[in-house]
Amino acid sequence: MFPTQVTLVEVGPRDGLQNEAQPVGAADKIELVHRLQAAGCRAIEVTSYVSPKWVPQMADNAEVMAGIARRPGVRYSVLVPNMQGLEAALAQPAIRPDEVVVFGAASEAFSRRNINCSIAESVERFRPVVAAAHAAGLKVRAAISCALGCPYQGEVSADEVERVVTLMKGIGVDHCGIADTIGVGTPRRTQAAMERALRHFPLVEVSGHFHDTYGQALANIYACLEMGLHTFDASIAGLGGCPYARGATGNVASEDVVFMLRGMDIDSGIDLDALVDAGSWISGRLGRAPVSRAGKALLARRAAAAAEARA
Repeated sequence: MFPTQVTLVEVGPRDGLQNEAQPVGAADKIELVHRLQAAGCRAIEVTSYVSPKWVPQMADNAEVMAGIARRPGVRYSVLVPNMQGLEAALAQPAIRPDEVVVFGAASEAFSRRNINCSIAESVERFRPVVAAAHAAGLKVRAAISCALGCPYQGEVSADEVERVVTLMKGIGVDHCGIADTIGVGTPRRTQAAMERALRHFPLVEVSGHFHDTYGQALANIYACLEMGLHTFDASIAGLGGCPYARGATGNVASEDVVFMLRGMDIDSGIDLDALVDAGSWISGRLGRAPVSRAGKALLARRAAAAAEARA
């Protein structure tokens, strides 16, 4: 049965912008968050507390968190790669996030290639991070990357996904996100992976994160909706990608997801027109057109209507 409401976690400010080669100023990042929350986004992944040596785009994390005019009812999250990152996120109580995100890969090859350790070792490193976050009163979301395919290993099985789900459960995370990092997943394989996550986490604490490399992201979200899942990551204007996965396109565009949900009479709480405006704005700041198909179509419709009105 399809859900009647869906929560979209807007990851554009973090997962979207962190892969931009050109510097994006803190003021623009703050403005993007403001536009997203004004459009009705109630869960926003704002930044990451990572070493600026590895992700220079996120070096202004504290400045961005301090600059946000927070709205009641909006959940602000940040990604932390280790205890040092968590400590930095908690260093200033006035700007601390509402939740943190930790991560691990479902592919052994991906884990060893990118962080030079096994999956089990990578997850175990987060045990003290999860404990400290909980002690500070924060929720912890886990993201399992490469859950439907790996740029080095190829196909990733549902058994491999479940193994990481159980490891994350073992260190005490509250939520499990299944991520198709390189966008190779298809609906049945997506459902198979989600079924494994649902063996260990309740429906309300399982989410999907899909990239649109092969044009399957909306189909995969639909397959999840059929299972009753109702939490998904999405990125404004389709921003993002994966620096470790050559050719991987951005996350599914938030505008496209909201357009589909609206057509299914599923409430997201997000104003599509305002979301399209936000996508157009950040795309303009980056000097390119929005990737979102719905966004481009609605902008074209507006332009045509305005031209007709002037005629």
